[in-house]
Amino acid sequence: MKMSLLKEVPVDAFPQDFAWGAATAAYQIEGCWDTDGKGPSIWDTFCHAKGRVFEDQTGDVACNSYQLWEEDLKCILQLGLTHYRLSLSWSRLLPDGTTNYINPKGVTYYNKVINDLIANAVMPMVTLNHFDLPQALENRGGWKSPEIADVFDSYARFCFKTFGDRVKLWITVNEPYVCAKHGYEDGLFAPGLREPGTSVYLVGHNMLRAHARAWHSYNAHFRHLQGGKVSIALNSDWAEPLDPSSPEDVAATQRYMDFILGWFACPVFCTGDYPETMRTRIEARNLELGFSEGPRLPKFSEDEPNPLGTADFFALNYYTSRKVKDTSSHPSELSFKGDQGAEGVMDPSWPICGLSWLAVVPERLRKLLNYIKETYNNPDIYITENGFSQIGPVELEDAERCQFYQDTLQEVSEAIRDDGVSVKGYFAWTLMDNFEWAEGFRARFGLFHVDFSTAELKRTVYRSGTEYAAVISRHRTHIKLEKT
Repeated sequence: MKMSLLKEVPVDAFPQDFAWGAATAAYQIEGCWDTDGKGPSIWDTFCHAKGRVFEDQTGDVACNSYQLWEEDLKCILQLGLTHYRLSLSWSRLLPDGTTNYINPKGVTYYNKVINDLIANAVMPMVTLNHFDLPQALENRGGWKSPEIADVFDSYARFCFKTFGDRVKLWITVNEPYVCAKHGYEDGLFAPGLREPGTSVYLVGHNMLRAHARAWHSYNAHFRHLQGGKVSIALNSDWAEPLDPSSPEDVAATQRYMDFILGWFACPVFCTGDYPETMRTRIEARNLELGFSEGPRLPKFSEDEPNPLGTADFFALNYYTSRKVKDTSSHPSELSFKGDQGAEGVMDPSWPICGLSWLAVVPERLRKLLNYIKETYNNPDIYITENGFSQIGPVELEDAERCQFYQDTLQEVSEAIRDDGVSVKGYFAWTLMDNFEWAEGFRARFGLFHVDFSTAELKRTVYRSGTEYAAVISRHRTHIKLEKT
């Protein structure tokens, strides 16, 4: 009999209604990229262009969840999840991105997924856009176009109307930082544009405009009937100064946080505008570089819905941490990195899990949770993504990942019990191995292994999945005992 590595997690620290979940995203699992009337997304185009993704792999088939949903549901039930986070493929529902044509087979598929979850007492958390913008909208300017906010609002209203009688937790946009920076600054993600120091801010701005419109639409037209909650999923590292005694590194660390998390959290949770450090730094750089084509960091119009207050909870995706050193005096060309004037580096003592950027630092999650509590007015927090990757030979006995989950859940429990942070749920990334964007299938984050070498795409539970299920089971038992 194997000893549980997660037995030390103090389940009594978690609230009775704590959300135990796992997360996925449509492009990463569904496959069937051109089946049953689905339109192409920017990730279809990006992958098919070749040379963008590890070994030119694509999400054309992925886990084939469009046809194998029942297998996914078995995995969800085997874990005993109370919640499941999924995203809708915008172009599967609306092939050209607009409500001019609604694909009935896409609606049928998501209705089945949502209904099956609810029939099994699993609450869906639904993301409207997880990177995969319809290509038809990209052809019209995509996230760079001011029109996109209205188009997204129409899509959101359609989803609220179609699925909102059953879906009570919504995410509008997943990781706008990643989409804007990797998609429009670095060119590493779809649509693969490299327009340093300009488009990144415009795209981020339009995503916030789109989110704010959708939240206000829900608030005005659906909340009183459906009683759900809406937020935006923000990713963030935890950052600490490389040299705590250096005032420059201390200031750079705050800039680092402001340019990653504050960029989106400050308008939504604090002031209705971007962090002052961003505006000051970018304007100073405009003068320094002789940039005279107008403000690069847009202003929010008084004629549009304000982003302030447009989140009913804080949705956090956390993976890693950095030590930060000041680079503000380094000469550089127009770029986001130059504007930030801060470089994040890894402490050599931190272990790496698979991917070179993914330092394993669970203890910093507690610090980040406290930072959010103190900086953003003590919101309810759902950890909507957090995970550990595996590269190389498949290890179903994934002891290191088991230890990661034990350490992470320990930190979350202490943040709740000792620090008074209002953490309402935890979603492991991810339910099963899938298409990990530019890394293709080489990085595996799943609680279930997927055998991509066969057409059956068999799902097999990792030990970490079994251990996670045991924690959830123990929490349920604890609740029952409390009630007796």
